[in-house]
Amino acid sequence: MSAARDELGFELREVAIDGDAALEVEYREWIPVVEIDGRRRFVYHVHPDALRRAVTEAAS
Repeated sequence: MSAARDELGFELREVAIDGDAALEVEYREWIPVVEIDGRRRFVYHVHPDALRRAVTEAAS
């Protein structure tokens, strides 16, 4: 993920859900989860090429 961030220049925000009951309920079964512009794009695995496409699409 860091390599793609460096390459494409997007902001990466990591959120720890430990201790936040609402986030744990919403995301526990999906970890790791990647959302782009509030839309869930990846769960369990992040595919680098698909991530690049999704970030590029979101930037347009």
